[in-house]
Amino acid sequence: MQTNVMSDMIELNGKDLGRALCIITGASKGFGRTIAKEIPRFLKQRSVLVLAARSADHLRDVQAELAASEANKFGLVTRCVVADLAMKEGVESVISAAKKVSSEDMDHLILVNNAASLGNVSRYAQTFTNIAEVDSYLSFNISSALSLTAGVLQAFPKSPSLRRSVVNISSLCALQPIPSWVLYCTGKAARDMMFRVLAEEEPDLRVLNYAPGKLERVQTLIHHGGKLPSEHPLIYLQKMEPTFRKCSGTAVEPHRPAELSSKRACPVQELSSGIA
Repeated sequence: MQTNVMSDMIELNGKDLGRALCIITGASKGFGRTIAKEIPRFLKQRSVLVLAARSADHLRDVQAELAASEANKFGLVTRCVVADLAMKEGVESVISAAKKVSSEDMDHLILVNNAASLGNVSRYAQTFTNIAEVDSYLSFNISSALSLTAGVLQAFPKSPSLRRSVVNISSLCALQPIPSWVLYCTGKAARDMMFRVLAEEEPDLRVLNYAPGKLERVQTLIHHGGKLPSEHPLIYLQKMEPTFRKCSGTAVEPHRPAELSSKRACPVQELSSGIA
């Protein structure tokens, strides 16, 4: 995982992100954990991180790493919320933790919707006849992100003294159909559109769909013992990478940073840098 992930996501133009309340879902592992460890460098003193994930042990590990870091010297407050965002109670617990932070103490609200699941990538679309199975996937990957975002924005309404930024961790799978990845591609495409609509509805928001590129879990699967059959979907993804990098439409150039701290140049930007 690259350590400059936040500089990829945010163009500072010599500025920081202010004294922020930053909520990160899926913060215990992988990309979410990296964001949690990197973003404090861009925050002012007495900022608050609300880290949400299902694993209490992994969240405690992240909290301990932050406590031992330079950020802790500047009064960074870290609050961990053990929550299953597939459940209503999980979403509500994250919103409740955020509400405990007074908006008067903060000048920037940042919500990073990172939590997501890959789903079953070994089956084609015609095999998904179980509605409950599909509903369960869509509930966690789409419904929870919408409900959490809505709840957080209601808790911290538009104010002249409060910047509000919402980040959706996306993927080029939102744009490119991949055989046997019907759940993942559908979930990512739906989330992208959901946040596009949000950007149109709330002009004061800085809204970003960010595709970070191929992550370690995908690379590990692709190179798993060299035993994947040629028709395996992960091999297909590897072959399709040049196509992903040439995606047209609203995608911006790879490695071009999106802006959260200076101006809202575009409602939503998508970084065409690979597979998330």
